[in-house]
Amino acid sequence: MFQFRFLSSKVFAAVMLFCCGLTFAAQPASRSEQGWRIATAAELSSLLPARAPVQQERIETEMRTASGITNGQGKFVAGVVLITAGYSADGKYSHFFLTQVPMKIGNFSLPPGAYVIGWEHIESGLQVKFYEAASGKPMGSIAAELNPASTRVESFRIWPPAEHPLMQIGRFTFAYRIGD
Repeated sequence: MFQFRFLSSKVFAAVMLFCCGLTFAAQPASRSEQGWRIATAAELSSLLPARAPVQQERIETEMRTASGITNGQGKFVAGVVLITAGYSADGKYSHFFLTQVPMKIGNFSLPPGAYVIGWEHIESGLQVKFYEAASGKPMGSIAAELNPASTRVESFRIWPPAEHPLMQIGRFTFAYRIGD
C-alpha cells in the first residue's frame, strides 16, 4: 500500500508539472499581445464612423466590411473599406484605419490615431501604404504577400496578435505588432 501511494503521488506530481508546462507554453510571447480578441459588430459600429474624416472630406464607409480587435479594456485597432467613388481620394485610399495603441508595421511605427490605407498591385502582391487621415501625410508602406493559407478573400481583416498577428486585404497579408 505504501509503495502504491508513493508511486501515485509521483505520477500525480509529474502530471501536474506537465500541465503547468503546457499552460506556460500556450501563453503569448509578448505581454502587450495578451487579452486581445476580435471586436464585435456592435463595438465596431460604435467605434468606426459612418463617414470617415479624410483630409477635407468625409467619405462614407462600408460597415459590413469592418474588422477589428480589442484588448477588452477599451482599446481598439480597427478598419473599414471607404466608398471613394466621386471623392478626390478615389484610387489613392481604400480603407479607413484606427488604432488606439502604438503599432509597428514593417519598418515604420504608427502612434495612436486615424489613418487611411491605399494599395497598388506589385509583382509579388500588394504595396500597402498608410497615410495620416487628417493630413494625407505618408506614414510608411509594406509589401503584402499572397497568403496560401487564406481560403477567403477579405475586404479587410485584422487577426488578434496572439492568434495570427496579420492584417489582410483581399488574399494578401502583412504582419503587425502591438506596442511599438
